[in-house]
Amino acid sequence: MQGVDYPLLEELARVLRLDLLVKLLLAVFLGGIIGFEREVAGKPAGLRTNILICLGAALLMDLSTRIGLVDGTRIGDPARIAAQVVSGVGFLGAGTIMQSQGMVTGLTSAATIWVVAAIGMTVGAGFYIEGVGAGLIVTFVLAGLGALEHWVRRARRVASATIRARLGTPEEEIITTLRAHGLRVEEKRVFDHERDRTFELKLSGPARQFEVATAALMGQEHVYGVHVD
Repeated sequence: MQGVDYPLLEELARVLRLDLLVKLLLAVFLGGIIGFEREVAGKPAGLRTNILICLGAALLMDLSTRIGLVDGTRIGDPARIAAQVVSGVGFLGAGTIMQSQGMVTGLTSAATIWVVAAIGMTVGAGFYIEGVGAGLIVTFVLAGLGALEHWVRRARRVASATIRARLGTPEEEIITTLRAHGLRVEEKRVFDHERDRTFELKLSGPARQFEVATAALMGQEHVYGVHVD
């Protein structure tokens, strides 16, 4: 029986770039498990988005490490394309962050995009174990720590709030809005200035309700600004 021609197989693998295929498939898998969790959670950057980010980062990282090689000798900087991936994915992540009526949303999605790109670059550079380990850790953080985050946000919080409103705004109107969203006014001081009325309050209640109450206040025409310490 004729033996296997290993040099021929190695040359075939080199020409077909089977090593790159492994990188891309692994990037699809790691981006997929993270994207699946995001999809289930109903986040804007879901399954396909995370797969494409991880896949693209892996491809560009592989290109970055190979483009400066000429006959096995490196003549360029292998980090030049990778550096652009790091900065470029920042713009993509920024697109998921939204600010409305004093509330900022999408930070977790932006951070996920950033770390998924980092995982893709790690795989693209050939560090498979590190990439897999990072992917599993990120999946655990997103899926496993959600319950802990929910508990923390329900925990009782005491904070100071400064509310600027139109002159003549009734004190009871502000307090009623806060109470309607589960916050209790512990202390209060009211100051009238030339252009507005300022309420300095000490509030207590579930941590997550502070954002909800802030959004409700900012939705009222007579409220100019809300700041919670």
